[in-house]
Amino acid sequence: MTETKIPEAELLALATRALARGGMPEAEAAEAARVLVLADMFGLRTHGISRVAQYLERVKLGGINAQAKVEVTRVAPGLSMVDGQNGVGTLVGMRALRAATESAREVGVGAAFARGSNHFGPVLPYAFLAAQEGFASFIASNATTTIAPWGGKDTRVGNNPMGIGMPNPGGDPIILDMALSVAARAKIRKLAEHGAPMPEGWATDAEGQPTTDPVRALKGFLLPVGGHKGYGLAVMVDLLAGLLSGAAYLTHVQAWDKNPGVAQNLGHVFVLIDTSRMQAQEWLRERMADFGGILRSTPPADPAAPVMAPGDREMATYGRSQRDGVVVATADLQAVEALARG
Repeated sequence: MTETKIPEAELLALATRALARGGMPEAEAAEAARVLVLADMFGLRTHGISRVAQYLERVKLGGINAQAKVEVTRVAPGLSMVDGQNGVGTLVGMRALRAATESAREVGVGAAFARGSNHFGPVLPYAFLAAQEGFASFIASNATTTIAPWGGKDTRVGNNPMGIGMPNPGGDPIILDMALSVAARAKIRKLAEHGAPMPEGWATDAEGQPTTDPVRALKGFLLPVGGHKGYGLAVMVDLLAGLLSGAAYLTHVQAWDKNPGVAQNLGHVFVLIDTSRMQAQEWLRERMADFGGILRSTPPADPAAPVMAPGDREMATYGRSQRDGVVVATADLQAVEALARG
């Protein structure tokens, strides 16, 4: 796979033009594109500009409304409800983040629950933007069902992403961004294409039995991290992001790959905490420096692989992206360029 480096500003402008050509108002297109570009800057290519073509194809099929007017209603000083009106998910996510930010800035803690949304990218960009403004965060979304309830043999639960972010006035924030399966279906699909075996514990076959055959695994379902504990986390994320937001949940969520012309009605939850209300920033700076130092100074089992805090690898990639340009797959870039030309 060939790769291309492109400056952040150029990539953002290109993705914005592509989304605008696809029907989004330019200001909204820029908001939506920012999440995707940040994903690529962190090295999360599966959730970066490669998604532009997918989103716009669903727009053509009627599955996403590019002209959606996202509605935000403040129902309490620290609580907002967001109706995405079936808009592009990254736009809905940015509007929910803004609503939670405004509440947290006013009263110390802010929460926003979004419904009527679509794929909103990875959690990391939102948590990073929140951390840059001094907010700790809990952010999560529900997703298409790919996981079976623990002990079952039918998919009823989504591989629901969740993340927790902590700002760091003295350096990079510490951010956890994770989905709740052991491995992504994309990794299993790649093994199947190459005829390679799959590690045990990634997925089961259609009967719920463990398998190392990726072809059989693709007909089955993903296994959650930590067994029943990961299953429990996936359920609780859906209760917050899906059920409590008023969005679809569990099997009510439409699969975008199977029904691309149908609204998914995904739900998201954003909870932000204004750390400046708790103590002076110097206090947080000192404690974060000590906390990170304790983790990273741990003697490594492999001298070539130093101990890292959550998000360290992605933050290092972000720094290189800012300095040297964003590395993207050439094919993805060419696809966005073609869409930007209209």
